[in-house]
Formats: sequence, structure tokens, C-alpha cells
Amino acid sequence: MPSSPRQPPPAPPEVVAVVAQLGEKLQAREDEIVDAMSATMAREIADLLSTDPVLREMLWESVDSNVSTILYGLASSVPMSHLQPPTAAVEYARRLAQRGIPPNALVRAYHMGEHEVHLLFYSLVEEMNLSQSLSIAVLRHASSLVYEYIDWITQYVFDVYERERNVWLGTAGNINSALIHGLLRDPRSGTATFEAQTGYRLDQFHLGAVLWTDSDNPVTPAALAAVTTDLARAVAAPAPPISTAVDQETLWAWVPLGPRPPHHDLESVRTALALPADLRIGLGLPSAGAHGFVRTHEQALAAFDVATMQHSPTSNVTGFGDRGIALTSLLATNLDSTRAWVGEVLGSLADDTDSAAVLRTTLRTFFATGESHLRTAERLNLHRNTVKYRVDKALAGRRNHDRLDIALALQVCEFLGPAVLRS
Repeated sequence: MPSSPRQPPPAPPEVVAVVAQLGEKLQAREDEIVDAMSATMAREIADLLSTDPVLREMLWESVDSNVSTILYGLASSVPMSHLQPPTAAVEYARRLAQRGIPPNALVRAYHMGEHEVHLLFYSLVEEMNLSQSLSIAVLRHASSLVYEYIDWITQYVFDVYERERNVWLGTAGNINSALIHGLLRDPRSGTATFEAQTGYRLDQFHLGAVLWTDSDNPVTPAALAAVTTDLARAVAAPAPPISTAVDQETLWAWVPLGPRPPHHDLESVRTALALPADLRIGLGLPSAGAHGFVRTHEQALAAFDVATMQHSPTSNVTGFGDRGIALTSLLATNLDSTRAWVGEVLGSLADDTDSAAVLRTTLRTFFATGESHLRTAERLNLHRNTVKYRVDKALAGRRNHDRLDIALALQVCEFLGPAVLRS
């Protein structure tokens, strides 16, 4: 694999100058281009992201770093051989390898990005009213530059992927991990083998957990597993938990709870757990049997999805049973439809402005206190007349909407924030 992109054959100065103009024009639209490319990749390559907001953010960062590198090379006429692999692109390849996402999804994303850049070239050259011969020369040179970069970077990140995958399989590809993933795929078969080889009983209640770190500093799976042990102690588990590392920053775990439904509450778990500031946990609800093993895990993943959404107000321990988490996790799977529904129900209350946020908070608190102006005023430390004025203003024009719909839409805004608000 070459250490840097190859440089295409030299082009005449007038061609190089026009290509630099193309780069400058595209740099002015860089955010728009990155957002559009990321959205296309997320839509077209299902295996690439699933519903993981962390991977979604890493995809955006990878696209952003690659686009920025390419456009810098074009606009500055820097030789392709001088470019370096973007850190975000390398880290994204590593994370996909750790998650076991097929490498063809990674390579396909780069080819999709190359196609989008070529379409932008064609559109801009048409607008520049160049001579036919110059247009062809410009497109040929610009396309060659992008091709050499994409050809090189795809080889580079694929090599990173392969090396990371081999390392990860050596550390995490153990019997327990294989058995856990097999059970999650089909809880109806292999239960006896699972119990015999893992020592974990399925004929009991389970508490699913997803543990992860918000820190940029690396954390070992062993450190996350230690927190799982603390969680088991906090809920008085009768046996050790079972876990599997998903990547360097994420661990899936199940805590055994015995044959009877437990009676602990999440607040007592939060109090008992002394989590480091950069560690977080998403918890499912206790559920029994092999199917319960799968279901509590799905709920913990849903709590993880909501907790990792940008601007999420959740704490460092987020439970699927917490207010609003279950509903929000369902609505977060289709943000376009959710955003449209929120706008239809809330109208101007769905605007991403400070004044609308104040009204949303007041109305949400009003509903939470049983539509009591007095208790809302006490909770928000406001005068009762101020609360009444804000509530009346917030509900103006929304009398035809069901109060439950309005309350649910407000709750979605609280958890998903700008993702469902109107800019």
C-alpha cells in the first residue's frame, strides 16, 4: 500500500488554476456537502450505521475530514502526495472493525463520496462557461486528483480495518462473546449449550446493561467489566454477571436477578453506583428467560440511543423505564417523520429559539404537575400569573390538538432537542 496518494500527470497552468477555483467554490459549501453525503450514506448503506448515534457521529466526522482534505488539496494546488490520512477516517475504520461491520460498507461509502464530488464538478464547470476543451481538461484533471486520493485512502483505511479486526478477534472473539451473539440472534435455540459453556442460567430474571465512556481517553474492557461487577453488587445479584466487549469504549452486560422479579428501583441503583465522571450506563427492565435476556438488552440499547443523542438531558445512569425514554427511543428511529409530527402538533413551539424553549419548559412542567398553575410556579420559581400567561400563550392556536399529543411532543423535544426542532 502506498504511503501517500499518487500524483496524476501534470496539467497546464490554466487548468490547475480553474481546478483551484473549483476547490474554493466547494470549500464555501463544505458543511452543506458533508451533511448531504453523510445523509446519503446513512440512508443507502444500512449495515454501516444500524441505529447507533455514536457511529452516526463518527461517520459524519470521517466524511468531514475526508472532504476537507480533498478540497484543501484542490483549492491550494497541493500535490496529492503531500496529503495525510485524516485521523477521524482512521478512527472510524477502527470502530467499524471493532463492531464487526462488513468492510464492504466502508469501501462503498468512499465510492459514493467520490461519485458525489464528481457530480459537483460537472455542475460547477457548467456554470463557469468555459470553452469545451478547457472544460474537458479541467474535469479530467480534477477527477484524476480525486480518484488518486480515494484509491489511496480506501486502501489505507481497509488495511487499518483488517489489522484492527484481527487484533479485536484475538482479544474479544472468545467463546462467551460468540455464544452471547448467537443467543441474541435466536433465543429459541442453543440455550443448553449457552448455559453449559458460560455458566450463566437463562431460567431467571436478567437486567441488561450497556456501559460506555464519554471520555477521549481509552478505557479497557476490563475497566468496564469492573463497573458491571459494581452494578451486580448494587442490585444484590445472586451470581456474577456476563458481558461482552463491543468495542474499545462499549460493553454489553447482563446481571442475573434470580427466579423472582426484583423490587429495587433505579434511584437506589444510581445512589449505590459511584460511577467515574466519564462512564455511563444504559439499563433495560428486568425480564425473564431466554427471550427476556434478549428483550432487556434491546431496552438497554434503546436507553443508550437516547442517552447518546446530542443535547440529551439524561444522567449517567439512564433506564428504559425512566420517563420518556421508551417513547423517545422509538421516535428517534425516524427523525424526519418525528420532526414533521412535532412541528404539526406544536407549531411555533417547535422553533429552535430561546423564547419557544421557555414556553415549552413551562407547558411541560404544567402538564407534569397535573395542570396546576400553583405547583408549576413553585417548581419553576415563578409567579402564578407568569405561569398562567405562558401556558395560555403556549396553548394558543393548539386547542384542536389532544393534550396527550402536545405533552408527548414536548417530551420528545426535551430529549431530542435540535434534532426535532425547526431551525
